[in-house]
Amino acid sequence: MRQLPLRLFAMDASADLGSAIAAVLNQPLALHEEREFEDGEHKARPVDAVQGADVYVIQSLHSGPEQSANDKLCRLLFFIGAIKDAGAARVTVVCPYLCYARKDRRTKPNDPVTTRYIAGMFESVGTDCAVTLEVHNPMAFENAFRCRTVTLTGTPLFVDFAKMNLAGDKLAVISPDAGGMKRAELLREALEAALNRPIGKGLAEKHRSSGAVSGDLFVGEVAGATALIVDDLISTGGTLLRTARSARAAGAKRVVALVTHGLFMRGSAEVIADPAIDQIVVSDAVPPFRLDYPAQNKKLVVLPSAPLLAEAIRCLHEERSLTDLMVF
Repeated sequence: MRQLPLRLFAMDASADLGSAIAAVLNQPLALHEEREFEDGEHKARPVDAVQGADVYVIQSLHSGPEQSANDKLCRLLFFIGAIKDAGAARVTVVCPYLCYARKDRRTKPNDPVTTRYIAGMFESVGTDCAVTLEVHNPMAFENAFRCRTVTLTGTPLFVDFAKMNLAGDKLAVISPDAGGMKRAELLREALEAALNRPIGKGLAEKHRSSGAVSGDLFVGEVAGATALIVDDLISTGGTLLRTARSARAAGAKRVVALVTHGLFMRGSAEVIADPAIDQIVVSDAVPPFRLDYPAQNKKLVVLPSAPLLAEAIRCLHEERSLTDLMVF
């Protein structure tokens, strides 16, 4: 069976990430055009031919200095529609950070379930497959979409980091809440396999009500260990700091946060500076643009996500298994 030609696009707002992925794949980015009009409307179209092609479109849907998450989403949806209208055989959207993924259920009467509405939008313009990196709730994400979904995790990035930097430490993987236990266990098991020794585990209590977070219970095997707090994202950092302090109180020697998406909203700089946290490791799927002088921050480590995303694209294009990428 003849393989479809590959076309790789990156929207302007994710050009740097797209270029890095293209370099790993040794595949040039296909040409496209994005135009702004005087009244605030815009258009995006493929310049290179996509007829009969297997097309991948890269756009990380976090708010940025120039475009909001809504702006990026709208541009991406219109572009996917244009690609489908131009005759693409298959369109896969690669959204390392998916906006509105945290709004996956009703928490108050008449609340929206925005994740499901986002899925409907993608499907309505012809999306065949949606790829994310460390989506907030993998089960809700998969259930929202009817097309194929791929929920990559940051685990391979963090395992490589630990092998290079923490191999000699006694380690324990900590989940900051009950909802993240599967994520933490995936990392713990992968670390045990990579380092060929037992890795401890722990769990912090967390309750959220009307935006306020509470809970003081901590259980785990952290005495004398480097506690690895694993989470999908850091926003203000309150949850991370509470967990770090709890791990310290339980005897952790060091605390390292492994967080795939660093949103770093207001207040997070103070959290990073807190002595309870020794290091924060994030991916570049969301660049740390909200932090002042991130390159000079000795506590912050930014890992490239392009190799992981590129391998996922390669596997999908060649119709190979994604199992080795530790998808959920």
